[in-house]
Amino acid sequence: MTKNKKDNSNTIALNKKARHDYFIEQSLEAGLSLQGWEVKSLRENEVQIKESYVILKNNELYLFGAHISPLNSVSSHVDPEPTRTRKLLLHRLEINRLKEKITQKGFTVVPLKLYWARGKVKIEIGLAKGKKAHDKRQTIKDRDWKRDKERVQKDMNR
Repeated sequence: MTKNKKDNSNTIALNKKARHDYFIEQSLEAGLSLQGWEVKSLRENEVQIKESYVILKNNELYLFGAHISPLNSVSSHVDPEPTRTRKLLLHRLEINRLKEKITQKGFTVVPLKLYWARGKVKIEIGLAKGKKAHDKRQTIKDRDWKRDKERVQKDMNR
């Protein structure tokens, strides 16, 4: 139980909607190019990645649509832009592999989780394929079935 608490303290933001809307084929860890005021806002958990996505432009990946709210204590010489496009830091080989997959029909890259790792902000991105409505219903049925099965097993063990 303490392991989960430690993991949760490193997590800044989760994108639960991504796992609901997409099949995640592969996930990668990427660095994130940030300004100083953005890091301070992340320490206060003033971020939202639910509506964001990753775009490929000039053979580089960018996080688009992530909202980092500026704090009131941001210095006056900085003009904070909450939804600016932020560059993702990946190796060239990883970018080329993702580019190959993105060009295939139906694949996209979505942010899954924003977290602290060794004092730096990292983002977990996932290569995703969109779910249809019937796939989402099946996922809900499977989750309910697992929950009911665990409940029955727990009652039998009493």
